[in-house]
Amino acid sequence: MKPDTYIPFLDLKAVNQRFEPQLSQSALQVVRAGQYLVGEHTEKFEQEFGAYIGTRHVLAVSNGTNALELILRGYREQGLLQPNDEILVPANTFIATFLAIVNQGMVPVPVDPGLQTFLPDLPALKRSLGTKTKALVLIHLYGRTAYSEAIAEWANSQGLLLIEDNAQAVGSQWNAKKTGSLGHAAAHSFYPTKNLGALGDAGAVTTDDPELAACVRALAHYGSTEKYRYAYTGFNFRMDEIQAAALRVKLPHLDRDNQQRALLAARYLERLSHPDLLLPEPESRPFYHTWHLFTVLTEQRDSLRSYLASQGIETAIHYPVPPHRQPAFASLLQGYQLPVTEKIHRQTLSLPLHPALSEEQQDYIITCINRW
Repeated sequence: MKPDTYIPFLDLKAVNQRFEPQLSQSALQVVRAGQYLVGEHTEKFEQEFGAYIGTRHVLAVSNGTNALELILRGYREQGLLQPNDEILVPANTFIATFLAIVNQGMVPVPVDPGLQTFLPDLPALKRSLGTKTKALVLIHLYGRTAYSEAIAEWANSQGLLLIEDNAQAVGSQWNAKKTGSLGHAAAHSFYPTKNLGALGDAGAVTTDDPELAACVRALAHYGSTEKYRYAYTGFNFRMDEIQAAALRVKLPHLDRDNQQRALLAARYLERLSHPDLLLPEPESRPFYHTWHLFTVLTEQRDSLRSYLASQGIETAIHYPVPPHRQPAFASLLQGYQLPVTEKIHRQTLSLPLHPALSEEQQDYIITCINRW
C-alpha cells in the first residue's frame, strides 16, 4: 500500500455510504410524514426485528443500556427482582451493563472469563453463585455467543432469570436460534458502531413474555398504559422514527455483513503468525460468531499499538479499565480478585474489522503485525 496509508479502526462513513440513497430516502419520508416518535417505522421495525430474532415481542427503545434497565425494572415491577438482589455478570465487559444493574438498585457480581473466549464458563459461574443471586446476565461479548445448554439448565435449576446482553452480537446464533431469543429477555444496542447500527442511539428489548413486554412498553413511555394514565413511575426511553427507518434499511443486509466479518476474521486467524500474539478462539458449531470485534492479546500491547499507528493503522482497546476498577464502583466492587480480567485489560488490542474493510487493507495490517 502507499506510504501515506491510513486505515481507521472503523470507517463508519464507508459502512453507511453503501446505503446512502436508501437512508436518505427513508429519512425524507419521516420528515414529510410529520410523525417523529411512535410512528409507522417504529412499529414495522419491531415486527421485522422480531421476525429476525425469533421472539414474539420487540420493544424499540432509546439505547442498549436503557433496554437492559427496562428489563430489570420490569422484573422488579413483577416482583421477580428486588433492590439489593445480586446479578452475575462477566467481569470483562463495557461498563454499561454494570451501570444498568446498579441504576436499578441491584448488585453486580463480576465473574472472571476465559482467556481466549473472553466469556465465563459454567464452573466460574457456579463459584460466583450466592444466596442473594437472582439473575444471570449473559453478555455475547465481541459477537461471540455466551449461551450453552449447560449454562441454561444450571440457571434454571437455581431459579435464576437468564437475561441476554446482545448489544454486540445481533445475528449471532446457538444452533438455529438467534442470540436475543435464548433467555427470558434480551437487551440490544444499535449504537452506530454495532453490526446493526443506527444513525444515533437506539436499542431494543426482545422477549416471549407478554407480561414483561407490556410492562416494558409502558415503562419506556413514562409508565403509561394509556394516554395520560400512568401505572408506573417510568422513563422516556423511546426510539425515534428516523432511527427506526434507518434500521429497517440496514436489517435486510445484516446477515451479509456478518458473513463478511466472519470471512475477515478467518483471514486474521489463518494469517496472523506473530509468536507474541494470543488469538481469539475460532468459532465452532453450534455457536455462530458475528465478530463485532477482533481482539488479540499480547504482553507488548502498547508497543504493538504504537508500531501500527506509525504504519497508519488505527487500533482500539476494549477496554482499558475493567468495571470493577472504575472509580464509580470503588466501594461496591472492592475486594474482587479477577486475574484473568486484569490480564485481558492489560493486553487486549482490537484490530480493524468491518464490512467496508478491503482485503488489500487487511493484508497490509497482517503484514505489518507479522513483521513487528
